[in-house]
Amino acid sequence: MKVHHLNCGTMRPAGGFTIVCHCLLLETPRGLCLVDTGFGIGEAAFGALPGYYRPLIRPALLDSEAAYNQVIGLGHDPRDVRDIVVTHLDADHAGGLRDFPWARVHLHAAEHAAATRPATSADKGRYRSRQWAHGVDWMTYDDRGGETLFGLSAIRPLCDLPDLALVPLAGHSRGHSGVAVDTGTGWLLHAGDAYWHHGEVAPSPHCPRALALTQRLVATDHRQRLANLARLRELPAQVRVFSAHDPHELDLAVA
Repeated sequence: MKVHHLNCGTMRPAGGFTIVCHCLLLETPRGLCLVDTGFGIGEAAFGALPGYYRPLIRPALLDSEAAYNQVIGLGHDPRDVRDIVVTHLDADHAGGLRDFPWARVHLHAAEHAAATRPATSADKGRYRSRQWAHGVDWMTYDDRGGETLFGLSAIRPLCDLPDLALVPLAGHSRGHSGVAVDTGTGWLLHAGDAYWHHGEVAPSPHCPRALALTQRLVATDHRQRLANLARLRELPAQVRVFSAHDPHELDLAVA
């Protein structure tokens, strides 16, 4: 399987940091598959971002970074993107859904429920239904089955995507999941927003205070997020783990 690492959204939150939207474009036997989408085309004018979002995260919202345009830049037809697997449905992960309205979207059932049937004021403010108002072919999965993958609970196989698995990592959001990819030469684990800084999975964990505080503020369950983070630190060395937002990890992946 050929894997392309993309930045589908640059952000500059308070504290002088730059973070990214690290997405994957996978060339699978079924066609192209995106793991997360970042921001979509015309995001600045679309008006789907929460009111607090732009001053807190300060996204660049460049159309050149949209997954649709990057697929074209890699020489592919966007219509060949048949599947999208999302770690969760926050605005910076689901903005590109509307650019691929024909694609099936795979995600954890708890995340789908939280986003499409929000039960709390926090969830109502978090998710932007305009990003999937075009009508999405949702493919949802729950935790039943008892599968494990390198010591973590896993949901597999995904429909028509036998080389991918969802790895439940709730805490950042209710149904947040990592996405594991068997490349044929090793495993990748896109950990989504389980952490934002590579130092959080280092042997001596550390994270810039501003990023740590922001993660705590936006987490649905901060303690659960920390518990899952501890599990990620125990992953075997042959699993290449990276988060959605760390530019250092993205640079290593594309090097």
